[in-house]
Amino acid sequence: MTSKHQPYYVPAQSAWPIIGALGLFLIAFGAGSYVQQLKNDGSGGGYILLAGIAVILFMIFGWFRTVIAESMAGLYSGQMDRSFRQGMSWFIFSEIMFFGAFFGALFYTRMIAVPWLGGASNNAMTHEVLWPAFEAIWPLEKTPDGTSTQAMEWHGLPLINTILLLTSSFTLHFAHMALEKGKRTALTLYLGITILLGLSFLVLQAEEYMHAYTEMGLTLSSGVYGNTFFMLTGFHGMHVTLGSIFLLVLFFRVLKGHFAPGKSFAFEAGSWYWHFVDVVWLCLFLFVYVL
Repeated sequence: MTSKHQPYYVPAQSAWPIIGALGLFLIAFGAGSYVQQLKNDGSGGGYILLAGIAVILFMIFGWFRTVIAESMAGLYSGQMDRSFRQGMSWFIFSEIMFFGAFFGALFYTRMIAVPWLGGASNNAMTHEVLWPAFEAIWPLEKTPDGTSTQAMEWHGLPLINTILLLTSSFTLHFAHMALEKGKRTALTLYLGITILLGLSFLVLQAEEYMHAYTEMGLTLSSGVYGNTFFMLTGFHGMHVTLGSIFLLVLFFRVLKGHFAPGKSFAFEAGSWYWHFVDVVWLCLFLFVYVL
């Protein structure tokens, strides 16, 4: 009896998962040390964080190279393609939960903790004991030690960045359509524009951070508002960076003649991820900057 199942490629043992785990550990440990360093005037945490980022970038390019070589060698079957789709779907779902936790922290702070500290729900005694001068308004521009800061406005750089990311979603969609129609020139053009828009977003976000630190007094140490602002925008910026790297790899593959209509899941995965990052930014722009 003939089997209906397609052969399933089982890759050889790889060191890339271990290298990735090491990089994530260094990033987590370095980031925590760096935050403590800001408070205690220590040193070393920033270097560990940079080392972790370097290890992750090394892992990304190395693992991508291995998977691309396996794909171009014709080792993947239809079943493998379905596995990739399921894996990417679950990965994006995990990212939704990741950002959901941060947005949940923002919701708890604004809707529960701030009113509670302000004496809402019959907590007048708590208000008087913990922070008598506290005003239950958002964003919090004063910390318990009396330090004042400013809130980041939604117009200016944040609005420009929103337009850039929205435009990049359209250009990436046009690139995908061009790929499906076999129009290689249009594919290369629209994909290149998408990458430039993503990199422009990162440059403007860096400029926004410098403006916040040097002119507004808005830093990571600026109370709960500063914490939530840099936590959400910083992690999103990290995802835009990873998405830009993903698209850059796809761009060079397109230049080498990779992908064909109906055989381009890697390109689809990059598109899924980029559109997800754009949707997260829209939520972030609304709840962090506007409301």
